[in-house]
Amino acid sequence: MSEPRIILASQSPRRRELLHLIRLDHEVLPANVDETQKPSETPRAYAERVARDKALAIARERGDAVVIGADTIVVVDGDVLGKPNDAESAAAMLARLSDRTHLVDTAVAVVRNGTVVSDVEEVDVTFRALDPAEIQRYIATGEPMDKAGAYGIQGYGATIVKRIRGDYFAVMGLPLGLLVRLLGKVGLHYEFGTLRDA
Repeated sequence: MSEPRIILASQSPRRRELLHLIRLDHEVLPANVDETQKPSETPRAYAERVARDKALAIARERGDAVVIGADTIVVVDGDVLGKPNDAESAAAMLARLSDRTHLVDTAVAVVRNGTVVSDVEEVDVTFRALDPAEIQRYIATGEPMDKAGAYGIQGYGATIVKRIRGDYFAVMGLPLGLLVRLLGKVGLHYEFGTLRDA
């Protein structure tokens, strides 16, 4: 039996990289969904809804595929920090995260044959102290501008992270252990590079 076709409903190069890391062939078809947080939503529920919406939007078009949706948010003091709009907002985010611990929630959703399953991986991330000049030098690299919370742990941002407690890959954008568990819930068994019906 041929392996199922996998679609990643995200244009994130980090998520693509992680699927390649575990040798899951896939195609990319970014979903266009409303990613605005609703007033009554907790950060965790918000991330999970967006991941599900992304996966379901593509599954409606490509119902014969296994569709993976994901969403990563950074949360501090109960506030969701999205991608910065400009250098000024990136600096404000990084100053707020300096020398303290924040939460990264990455939600994953999998849709197969009309069944949708999802969950959220939560990770505590602690930054070392950052002075304003260092923040400006980091922003000048361009790395913070397309990332939630204005940093990327897999790049230069690795040098400002003091510690993490939880799944490193969730901070990158796709918790692989959670993904494999969700694939199992839709009847697919991951065998180190291949997927088969469970």
